[in-house]
This record gives sequence, C-alpha cells and structure tokens, in this order.
Amino acid sequence: MNKQEELQRMIDESQNIVFFGGAGVSTESNIPDFRSADGLYQEKYTYPPEQVVSHTFFAQKPELFYEFYKDKMMFLDAKPNKAHLKLAEMEAAGKLKAVITQNIDGLHQMAGSKNVLELHGSIHRNYCQECGKFYDAKYVKEAAGIPKCECGGTIKPDVVLYEEGLDNEVMRESIRAISEADMLIIGGTSLVVYPAAGFIDYFRGKHLVLINKSATSRDAQADLCIQEPIGEVLGKVVVRR
Repeated sequence: MNKQEELQRMIDESQNIVFFGGAGVSTESNIPDFRSADGLYQEKYTYPPEQVVSHTFFAQKPELFYEFYKDKMMFLDAKPNKAHLKLAEMEAAGKLKAVITQNIDGLHQMAGSKNVLELHGSIHRNYCQECGKFYDAKYVKEAAGIPKCECGGTIKPDVVLYEEGLDNEVMRESIRAISEADMLIIGGTSLVVYPAAGFIDYFRGKHLVLINKSATSRDAQADLCIQEPIGEVLGKVVVRR
C-alpha cells in the first residue's frame, strides 16, 4: 500500500478528523510563507520581517509596518486551492470537525469551511484602536499610508503580531478539538512556532499524519509522513461519508 492509499484508508475509518495547518497550505494559492527557500525571511528588507510584524514596530513605525503588511501579507486576489476545497468537502460530509490554522488569509472560509479556528487572526478583520469600528481588508489595502478610521484613530488588523499572545478562547477550543479527535492531519507547517506547535501533544487519537514538503521535528511521532505539496495530496482523497 503506498502512502496515498494509506492516507485514504485512515480517513475512511476516521469519524472525528481535525486538520492543523500552516503557511504551506496557502503557498499553492501563491501566498508566500516565511521560512522556506523563497519565503519572506529570505528576502532583503531594511528591517527583518519578524521585526516589522511585531507589536512594537506597529506602534512605533506604523507607516513602514503597513507598507510591508499590505505588500507582503495581504493577498486579496488569492483563491482557495485543492487542500482548502478538500477540507471543506470533508467537513460537509461530517468527517472533519475543525480546521485549526496559523494562516491569516481567510481561504479556508472562502472554500466553505465553517469551523475554522484562526490562531493568528485574520486580515479580513480590522478595528479602529480608538472607537472599535470594524473595517474590511479592502479598505485597509486601498488606504493611502496608514489606514485611518472616520474618527481619526489608527486601524489595526486583527492579526497576532510578534510580542502579542494568542487568543485564549481560540487556543482552548483548538486544544479541545485535537484532544477529542480520532485522526489529526498536520499540513504545511514546519512545527517550529510555539505555542501552536505544542498542540500536537494533546492528540490521543489513532492516526497522526504529517504532510509537509520538508521534514519536521515531529516526523518520528507520526503514523504517516508524506513529503509532498499538500494540495496535491489532499486533492486525490475521495471523501466518503
């Protein structure tokens, strides 16, 4: 039995699947990740990306923050790929109970997934720091310089910047979903960003699958490792109720 057939068998016999994904899930939608060979960390900027997307930098240099953020983190034309679509199909069939994502692009929801736990927030939610008024991603992307509220306040994206903590409720719900799952599929993440990478330790189910183009530190724990693009792998899965 090859790895694709093995994955199919595991999915067929599981009824409470949780998917945990990172930037690699969206690279097939042409959204760059941070850490791969052609990711954002390899490009040359005046300031390193992890400094630019920090809370301190946003507070002190909002104009430079937004210049980088709009150019390198907001991809409003991106469309869901085969991985997003297959996960939505699995949820609709009642097999997949939750998608836990480190991505901020909203592509899982665009594909039709309903129970999406966004660990790092979303570019699609933006709030005035003064009055709390909501603004969508289009408003922020098209604003000249620093996006401002009609009240004059600075708008901040609802994304978790470096130095900021994850949302406790989202973390609790993610841990609960993983601890109740009979199958955990981890895809498109190198499992180096904590605390999210530690969520795997709450899994007590039967099948742990890692799908990532490169090896991860947790490969030895997995029941199945597939080192291929996740869209290609999940795209071949047949969803049976």
